[in-house]
Amino acid sequence: MANPTTYFGWVMPTATDLVTDLPADFNVFGQGVDTSMQDLLGGTTGQVLSKASNTNMDFAWIEQDDTTISFNAQTGTTYTLVAADSAKLVTTSNASAVIVTIPSGVFSAGNIINVQSIGVGLTTISGASVTITSTGATSAAPILRARYSAASIICTASNVFTVIGDIA
Repeated sequence: MANPTTYFGWVMPTATDLVTDLPADFNVFGQGVDTSMQDLLGGTTGQVLSKASNTNMDFAWIEQDDTTISFNAQTGTTYTLVAADSAKLVTTSNASAVIVTIPSGVFSAGNIINVQSIGVGLTTISGASVTITSTGATSAAPILRARYSAASIICTASNVFTVIGDIA
């Protein structure tokens, strides 16, 4: 049983070992794999696996760094949000009014989508079989107040959204 693997050093049974002491040899091999992979266990939603040091197989679960934001630029007069828009900034840019629609059954509680109107056409946030609440003049269909206004769409429950921000 002195046949270590190149990268991990796991003790591998030799051909002779497999004939003479198979159960015990597989137990030793399995324990070696289990011990070296133990840092891969655990973690919670939102965490990512990261190297803890320069030592091989030394990992730790850490909170994901959310210091950057991705963009999704839209130039048409209508856009229906998609799951990939969660945690992004959706920008709308058109000379005419723009309607951003929140679809049913796409987002989960805690998802946040940011929207900014960068064109001169005002952007309305509407829903397709969802409930929207806001302080807008029409609470179920808030409108971004002016060019460069922004708002966050927060999914608070299944198909229930709150829109907060610079809305009219």
